[in-house]
Amino acid sequence: MDPSRTITQTHEGRSGPGKGQPYLFLTLRCDRPLEGGARFSFQGADQVNIGRGSALQLERQQGETTSIRISVPDGRMSSRHARLQRVLGAWVIEDADSKNGTFVDGKRVTSSPLADDALVELGHSFFVFREALPRAEPALLEQRALKPLPRGMATLSPAFAVELERLTAFARSQVPVLVSGETGTGKELIASAIHELSGRPGPFVAVNCGAIAPNLVESELFGYRKGAFSGALEDRPGLVRSSEHGTLLLDEIGDLPLAAQAALLRVLQENEVLPVGGTRPVKVDLRVVAATHRDLAALAAQDRFRRDLLARLDGARISLPALRERREDFGLILSALMEKTAGEMARDVIFSPDAARTLLLHSWPLNVRELEKCIASAVLLARDRRVELEHLRESLLNAPKPGGPPRQGIAPEGLREPDRRLREQLIELLRANGGNVTAVARAMGKARTQVQRWLRRFDIDPGSFIR
Repeated sequence: MDPSRTITQTHEGRSGPGKGQPYLFLTLRCDRPLEGGARFSFQGADQVNIGRGSALQLERQQGETTSIRISVPDGRMSSRHARLQRVLGAWVIEDADSKNGTFVDGKRVTSSPLADDALVELGHSFFVFREALPRAEPALLEQRALKPLPRGMATLSPAFAVELERLTAFARSQVPVLVSGETGTGKELIASAIHELSGRPGPFVAVNCGAIAPNLVESELFGYRKGAFSGALEDRPGLVRSSEHGTLLLDEIGDLPLAAQAALLRVLQENEVLPVGGTRPVKVDLRVVAATHRDLAALAAQDRFRRDLLARLDGARISLPALRERREDFGLILSALMEKTAGEMARDVIFSPDAARTLLLHSWPLNVRELEKCIASAVLLARDRRVELEHLRESLLNAPKPGGPPRQGIAPEGLREPDRRLREQLIELLRANGGNVTAVARAMGKARTQVQRWLRRFDIDPGSFIR
């Protein structure tokens, strides 16, 4: 496959100084959660001062060194609250004798080095520090300034924004798209966005391949003729033909039986469908998007997925990051979910710092889907519209805390020597990089998807290594 046609969410800039620029993302304001987030670029600066202001602002000051002043309308922040400085190539945060203190990853600090993806808490505002991401303008970008896009495609991350722009270009073509990602990362939303951007006049039809009984897959997908089998009392077009002139999403394509895969290959190759019981194929005009949380290449190597079908589906590819890997967008996602689940009620909802901190430090194994359920129940339980720690789902309150014992999965005694060494290497790198899978992949010189396959194989939870 031509690498130029592959779309992946790699976060290239996480490698450190010299390969991008640092950013600070305002990801959640407890008293203004619907305002979402903002992005501040540190480009060219050696010092960043953060404090209370009348409005969200970034001011660049030129002197012996270039410094930046970030102002946030947070009454719990001091006018001079914290200072970030570049020291020997790394960034260090210092509390500026603030009234309410400076916290990093939930711990109060007076001075502390900042690791990539560190959570910084100042007053009732939470920030995520990113060490090195691709350069992007403007220096201050607020969520409300993002251009209108289909649901699921908004981001403040300059790295993910580049990938989504590439996806937009592919959306206007006939090239099939393969969307991969963990359960709950928004694969169907992205597929729907591709359809909306394509301008195709037909419908968007989503099919969960894993939810159809194996003996009904072909008749459900490709339709059938009257009398084809017992109970076939009339002609049915099937889901593929129902998406005529539109887009067909084949969700969890890895669960499609091999027999149905062969018939689907014909659809992609010949643009035609042969209904069950039919003798003549029917021409179809549709765009196919496939989605999966499984490793299709590994399934193909085990002869559980057709290689020729994978080659057809793999026209362009996007791998959606897990929620724990895109905390810079947490406020943006949270505000959208609040409006979706709470409607007008969301305007009055605020969060206690303890609740906000718990949300931001949770590893979210089920991703956005889990967050949506958590927010829906929390808003209903918060009768005074203030979400407290007690209103969060029990799974969050009982989850391992960052810095606690990580889940290391399969015991090494049951593994062969090469697998044991690989497992130990993964755990060591996860511990060194705070559970950042992208950083681990870069250190190993492997693709992030390969590292994720190994983690699933050894039952290692990267979220439990978050510091």
